[in-house]
Amino acid sequence: KDIKKAIACLQGGKRFARKSTRRSIRLPDTVNLANLYTEMKDQKNGVKELKLEQDNRVFNHCFTGATVVEWLVSNGQARNRPEALMLATGLLNEGFLQPAGDLSKDGAEAGEQTTFLDQTKALYYFADSGFFCEGYSSDEDVLLKEEFRGNIIKQGCLLKQGHRRKNWKVRKFILRDDPAYIHYSDPSKADDPLGSIHLRGAVVTAVEYVPDAKKYDIDGNLFEIITADETHYFLQAATAEERKEWIKAIQTVSKSGK
Repeated sequence: KDIKKAIACLQGGKRFARKSTRRSIRLPDTVNLANLYTEMKDQKNGVKELKLEQDNRVFNHCFTGATVVEWLVSNGQARNRPEALMLATGLLNEGFLQPAGDLSKDGAEAGEQTTFLDQTKALYYFADSGFFCEGYSSDEDVLLKEEFRGNIIKQGCLLKQGHRRKNWKVRKFILRDDPAYIHYSDPSKADDPLGSIHLRGAVVTAVEYVPDAKKYDIDGNLFEIITADETHYFLQAATAEERKEWIKAIQTVSKSGK
């Protein structure tokens, strides 16, 4: 995998062409996901976009995983729910559908192959829809806003190793100081962070080897962040110079930020 090519695709608004998607989920060659997506978005007969409330948040222009599966079966796109789930997984893998809530994001992040959830609690939205999320005010929200208070020191795309299945995905990183945090998100949804790393007291170093990285053709320009609570994060920059810049910036923030 070439991180430069991946970043260029993302910045150009293109989707990744995953040749492995059809093989891994046994998707027939006769299935045209782009055409299926167009039918799903049909204003009259497609999947209805709703305003749904979950976990003290309101999700606009979205729908549930169960709704997608039911639509695929009822509209003759699949013979049964397992077949419909296979099609929905293909749409999610190719970026036509996007995860909205925590449950669906966990499914998308958990494995080597993205997992679509046939559940009423799993929320998704069309990639080019007007989706947005509103949160209610709470003590937790105040703490979260505190993380974003600091000045932006550096931002850009890096490859990040997942904690569960050790797969690698392109993520946009935003480094802030005072408080010292680095937030990461799907590059196409930069305003919706997937997670954050508290950098106060963290150690960052260049590394030449990461377990399981070779399996994903990840090699070179690697570095590691070890937080104060000893959580390890492995990342890859596009070039040696970029790795050097990230390490220097993170080291500075980890020493000065609170």
